[in-house]
Amino acid sequence: MARTCDLTGKRRLVANKVSHANNRTKTKKQVNLHSKKVFDPETNSVIKLNLSASAIRTLDKVGSISKYVRKNKHLFE
Repeated sequence: MARTCDLTGKRRLVANKVSHANNRTKTKKQVNLHSKKVFDPETNSVIKLNLSASAIRTLDKVGSISKYVRKNKHLFE
């Protein structure tokens, strides 16, 4: 299972960990993902999604998953 957000498409980033002696080591910055059941009032269905914390906050702000998808059509094309 890929660690990506189902709505925003966020995934891990690769970064350098830099020591005091300026040695660089590759590290991975993982996304803050949570498994969440989302209710859609327009279709009366519950959808289980892997969402990042920022996507969960955005869904709370917008109101429902249908409104989010309509507002961000460019992400789903």
